[in-house]
Amino acid sequence: MILIDGKKAAAELREELKHEVEGLKAKYNKVPGLTVILIGDLTPSQIYVRNKEKSANEVGLKSEVLKYPDSVEEKTILEKIEELNKDETVSGILVQLPLPKHIDKQKVIETILPSKDVDGFHPMNVGNLSSGYESSVPCTPLGCYLLIKKVEPNLSGKKAVIIGRSNLNGKPMTQLLLKENCTVTITHSKTKDLKAECLEADIIVAAVGIPELVKGDWVKKDTIVIDVGINKIENGIVGDVDFDEVSKNAKALTPVPGGVGPMTIACLLKNTIECFKRSQI
Repeated sequence: MILIDGKKAAAELREELKHEVEGLKAKYNKVPGLTVILIGDLTPSQIYVRNKEKSANEVGLKSEVLKYPDSVEEKTILEKIEELNKDETVSGILVQLPLPKHIDKQKVIETILPSKDVDGFHPMNVGNLSSGYESSVPCTPLGCYLLIKKVEPNLSGKKAVIIGRSNLNGKPMTQLLLKENCTVTITHSKTKDLKAECLEADIIVAAVGIPELVKGDWVKKDTIVIDVGINKIENGIVGDVDFDEVSKNAKALTPVPGGVGPMTIACLLKNTIECFKRSQI
């Protein structure tokens, strides 16, 4: 079995992006800029943002983090986003989720210019992706896609099963694999026989938030399995895939942690650079 090393893949991608940024700096005499808005003091959010900032600096992006207390008014955040929309030194804007209850997540997402939406959550980017047009792609599914392509460059005709139908991963993942001529089935909590669906798959992407849901006898030989889940249990952190069982059957499998997570952050940097390049045309 191939253990898909997300840390290694992310390091390789960051190295590529670093060279790309150097080239852009030489060509335009400026570098892409990423601004992250962090509201409140949730520990996971703080860790994510710290990692994003570190990675951005590593590849040579201009990076800033704007921190606000939990009590900040929605109006203040929306006004700041409008200000960043007009700032030519800012290529990408990211508002770290989750947000406090009094701030409307959708309103925040829709205030960010689609051309600066590095998360790929703006309805215009969602629509462009599903229509096959140029768009920012959400970072986690983009990371999954790149990991799958490392194992199997030609995905044409493959059967893919996506477990989970969220806007963050399931739906955009489907669009990316359809573009590669896969036959895609989206499954979810109401799917009647999930095991039977998985046994048909050449590719499984599990992103449903149920610890170790996918078992060894759900996976046929030669299946590529991407585990997006991060679930806290008594013994630590596990994915949505029973790693020990599935590793005996699968052709390739991502670990948790160290699989999809590092690629998500690397893809955020990739999206920031793509937004910068589109703004220079």
